[in-house]
Amino acid sequence: MNTSLIALLFFSSILGVDGFTPLSQVVTKNLGHKRNPTSLGVDAGITDTVVNAWTSYNIALEEQPLLTKSVTAGVILGAADLAGQAIENRKRDEDAEIDVARFLRFAFFGFILQAPWNHFYYLLLDGALPPTEDPFTVTTGVKVVIDQFVQAPIFTILIFYFLGVLEGKSIDAVKEQLDRDYKDTMLANWKLWVPATMVNIAFCPPILRVLFLNCVFFFWSIFLSLKLNKDSEEM
Repeated sequence: MNTSLIALLFFSSILGVDGFTPLSQVVTKNLGHKRNPTSLGVDAGITDTVVNAWTSYNIALEEQPLLTKSVTAGVILGAADLAGQAIENRKRDEDAEIDVARFLRFAFFGFILQAPWNHFYYLLLDGALPPTEDPFTVTTGVKVVIDQFVQAPIFTILIFYFLGVLEGKSIDAVKEQLDRDYKDTMLANWKLWVPATMVNIAFCPPILRVLFLNCVFFFWSIFLSLKLNKDSEEM
């Protein structure tokens, strides 16, 4: 819940929108709003760089949404695996080299599966159940239930198979891992993703939903990285 609220506050503070303002208006608003670097205690050059980068990202989302989301997911999930490897090395009190292949698997997973899956999934979900201005509605609740109790169980199975096959595991080995870890993974999933999905669907503009999801997925990917690779070592 804390992760979800932090991400929500982050986007709200940057965007200053209610979740339904067109993105082009958001960009215009951010460009037109001049901050006083002295009052904020922030160097004007750094502020301009951040604002320009965010504006460029918004424009890229509008012009090439799928590619932008995929590249973002690849970077975030790759970084999550590096964080997972750092945690593992600290627990072992080792100074091991980075497992580049493992890092690339997670980055590739984000680029080729996670972002495209969620991009088209949210288009389908919002097409069937359009967003409502009031964040707390029956529609929002139904969408959260669909997301977490229909979509999430299916996608979690895909994650196990996708990363397992990339790692070189056999189908039977992945099935054994699912039998062993699927229940615990889903229980952990719901603890994080039910509140995160509620925030995402209720408050985030549709075009930024995959970005919000990727930010939360950073922490979830650390869990997956540690879980899946711990089991690989035991096998």
